[in-house]
Amino acid sequence: MNYYIIIPAHNEEKFISRTLESLVNQSVLPSKVIVVNDNSTDNTGKIALEFAKKYPFMTVITTTSEAIHLPGSKVIQAFHKGLETLGEDYDFIVKADADLIFPKNYFETIIKHFKSDESVGMVGGFAYIEKNDDWILENLTDKDHIRGAFKAYRKKCFQDIGGLKPAMGWDTVDELLCKFYNWKVLTDESLKVKHLKPTGANYNKTARYKQGEAFYTLGYGFFITAIASVKLAMMKKKPLLFLDYMKGFWKAKSEKKSLLVTIEQAQFIRNYRWKKMKAKIFK
Repeated sequence: MNYYIIIPAHNEEKFISRTLESLVNQSVLPSKVIVVNDNSTDNTGKIALEFAKKYPFMTVITTTSEAIHLPGSKVIQAFHKGLETLGEDYDFIVKADADLIFPKNYFETIIKHFKSDESVGMVGGFAYIEKNDDWILENLTDKDHIRGAFKAYRKKCFQDIGGLKPAMGWDTVDELLCKFYNWKVLTDESLKVKHLKPTGANYNKTARYKQGEAFYTLGYGFFITAIASVKLAMMKKKPLLFLDYMKGFWKAKSEKKSLLVTIEQAQFIRNYRWKKMKAKIFK
């Protein structure tokens, strides 16, 4: 299977060489790797260009977006810049961060999953962070959710969901739309990806409000948003984040922000979320 990887990168000079090294050492190499150097003020672009000179399947493009780092919009806008340079001669496409170390068999295993079941639309492993000289699971989400740092999409699935939304919540709505279009989302616990920079390290308070806005634009409604906010705040071990999330939700509701999904999709999402919650309560 042919696969393309798009890597949005902003000031990642500390990590990107390790990410690219892990990609060029894959047991099954990608057909194309596009590094999108997004408004970096360090040596990110220079490091990526050095790799591109050695490996013909790797390309670097430079783009300029807003300097502020809000989760979702900035990274996906950069992803789209990379996507614009690619054709469609691929079987699956990958959005990857520039601060990862993939195990050598990562994409060989992803290919096996796609080949074994044609209804699988998305596949991914699990993120591990370094703590006390050990690599431990970065446990921020349920184990049936693929982290936004490394998403692999079958071509038809990617087309069905309309690509990636340039807004916070993109890496949740993509999976919900997969299910809406009857695609399976598969996670593989054997695929341990080293995440060199903890999630949200650069996010400010505005970004935290954006999480509540994301719950609104996903069509969650008040009660599901409140439950999701409590859960996320507790997983991050910062209970007061619940207030930021809810403030963001009410602000988005009062401003009548546009949803990322259709009315029909929003109804499906709410039904799906309630079903999952009930299954956990009554299991």
